[in-house]
Amino acid sequence: MVQGFWQELRRTTQARIGLGRTGDALPTARVLEFRAAHSAARDAVHMSLDVTGLTERVAAVGLGDVVQVRSRARDRAEYLRRPDLGRLPEFVVAQGESLSEVPRSGAEIGFVLADGLSPRALTDHGPALLAALVEELAPRYSIAPPVIATQARVALGDHIAQAMGVATVVVLIGERPGLSVADSLGIYLTHLPRPGRTDADRNCISNIHPPAGLGYRQAAKVLAGLVSGARALGRSGVDLKDTSRADAMNSSDVISITGD
Repeated sequence: MVQGFWQELRRTTQARIGLGRTGDALPTARVLEFRAAHSAARDAVHMSLDVTGLTERVAAVGLGDVVQVRSRARDRAEYLRRPDLGRLPEFVVAQGESLSEVPRSGAEIGFVLADGLSPRALTDHGPALLAALVEELAPRYSIAPPVIATQARVALGDHIAQAMGVATVVVLIGERPGLSVADSLGIYLTHLPRPGRTDADRNCISNIHPPAGLGYRQAAKVLAGLVSGARALGRSGVDLKDTSRADAMNSSDVISITGD
C-alpha cells in the first residue's frame, strides 16, 4: 500500500522521493540511478560545444549569417573558475574587444545562443527553441542575425547587444545541470541592454526541456508577452511580470473549455 502511494507520486515529479530501502541503505538500483545522474550533470558542465554543427542548425532558422563570439575565459576550466571572465567579450590585443564581427543591425530584437553551464542543453534544445521564438515574434518585430557565444555567462549578452544595436536582447543559455535534469535551457530577456545591467534588470524563463519541462511554444508565448510588456513599460526586470497564465485563464477559449 505504501509502495503504491509513492509510485503514484513519483509519476508527477522528477524529484527523488519514496526511494525505498534495503536495511539501512538505499536499494542498489536507486544508488546506481543517482550516480548515473551525477555523471550526466558533470559531463553536461564539462562538455565542449559543437559550434560548427550548432551554427548550421541555427542558420537553418533563416535569420541570416550566424556570428560566433567568445568570452574572455580561455577554456572551460577557466570559465568554471572565473565567472567574471565569462561575462566579458574576448579581448584581442590588436583590436580590443572582439565584437567587430557582430553586424550592427539596429533591429528590435537580438538573439544570443550561449553555452552557459550546460552546452548539452543548447545543443539539444537551442535551434528548435529559437525557431519557435522566431515564429512567435517575427510577425511583429525586426530580428537581428543570431550570435553564438561560447564560454558565456548571461551578462555577455549585454555587450553583444550593444554591438548589435538592438532594443531587446534575448539570451538562450544552458542552465546549471541538476541531479534531475542535465539539459535544461533558460531564456533571459533584457530591454535596452548595455554593459553594467544586473540580474534585477532581466526576466528569466527557466526549465525549458520538453517533454518533461517547459515546451518551446509555451516558452515562446511567455517571451512574447514579456517583450510586449517591456516595450510598453520601457524596461525589463523586477517591474515586469509574466501575465501569460492570467491572460490564458481570462481568454474565452479557456472559459468555454472549463465551462463544459
